[in-house]
Amino acid sequence: MITRRGFIKFLGTGFLGAAALGGYAFAIEPLLRLRITRYRLSPPNWPKGLKLRIVALADIHACNPWMSAERIGKICQQANGLGGDMIVLLGDYTSGMNLVTSYVHSNEWSKSLATLEAPLGVHAIFGNHDYWEDKTFQQNGGGETFGHRALKSVGIPIYDNRAIHMEKENQGFWLAGLADQFALLPGRQHGRNQMAGLDDLPGTLNQITNDDPVILMAHEPDIFPKVPTRVALTLCGHTHGGQVRLFGYSPVVPSRFGNRYAYGHVVEKDRNLIVSAGLGCSIMPVRFGSPPEIVVVDLG
Repeated sequence: MITRRGFIKFLGTGFLGAAALGGYAFAIEPLLRLRITRYRLSPPNWPKGLKLRIVALADIHACNPWMSAERIGKICQQANGLGGDMIVLLGDYTSGMNLVTSYVHSNEWSKSLATLEAPLGVHAIFGNHDYWEDKTFQQNGGGETFGHRALKSVGIPIYDNRAIHMEKENQGFWLAGLADQFALLPGRQHGRNQMAGLDDLPGTLNQITNDDPVILMAHEPDIFPKVPTRVALTLCGHTHGGQVRLFGYSPVVPSRFGNRYAYGHVVEKDRNLIVSAGLGCSIMPVRFGSPPEIVVVDLG
């Protein structure tokens, strides 16, 4: 039989354990950890002689104290040292939560991102929060967001339903990017009854004019079932790996497919998807089992 003293000790131990766990999830993992996650793959339609390294950053969610301009700058410096042929930015640069000490202005986070360097350049798409946080954009139902203007001001190209042809060592490939799938919020004030996207997958792929392989950037992985085998690799963010991930499972995933596309390398019918856990936090500043990460993909 447990004694009164033993019961109190058990409660105390449980409280201290919960406090330590909460402190780790609230402060250590989201603020102090950063891992480099590497993938090596050769998709069926990727030329064997074409070797390409992609460094991907997703879901920065700039805000203080969690993701300051200084911290973003340090992450960019680390990304520059990973030997990428190109660097891709997969959206959600703005904060996605209210539990902040202050917001980081787009002029600040864009200047940090401007320090990124790669031989084949830096390329960006936008995420849902980049559209949601711009009240003027939501009211107008279109146009440029403040994030668009910020990245343009530092010379980072944006792929809103756009594809361009690129080359490495005289071998060609296509880089394509989609506008966000949940860009427009519903609401009477906006004159919309439901969420709406600005993505145009068919229109984007119609810009591809030869048989060279295609890399697709899309913020949300929900598009993946519609992506044809013509696309060698789809790169996404958005889910944060659920932010809380235990034994390969996330209790809450912001996707209608749940854990199917929550995190990592997914192969379906010869189609390849990589979903980054991202860098910042959304809704709550908590990460557990899903630390911030920079993704490195070696193709070929």
